[in-house]
Amino acid sequence: MNDLHTWLSQQHHGLRTFRTFQQKLETLGRDDPAQRGLCRLLSGLVGSYVEAFHEAPLPVEIADGAYRRLLTLVESIDLNADANRRLADINRVAESELWR
Repeated sequence: MNDLHTWLSQQHHGLRTFRTFQQKLETLGRDDPAQRGLCRLLSGLVGSYVEAFHEAPLPVEIADGAYRRLLTLVESIDLNADANRRLADINRVAESELWR
């Protein structure tokens, strides 16, 4: 996730960044099957945000907040942690929302 966090931290908060992030998650999940479940959860989280604002005006304050929450969430994930920490990370992603 460090590479994803580094990449994400250098991006704009627009929907294109979120779509590209989904593509990167798909690649990571395909290349590292041990991360597939977490990648799908993150992709679903990002996907629901993208769908909600697809072809709709995206207020800057919502975009900024969603971007910051995603950045913080990705930063908090430890792919090399023990099983308990990994489960906690997965559960945190599963209950997260990027906006609302």
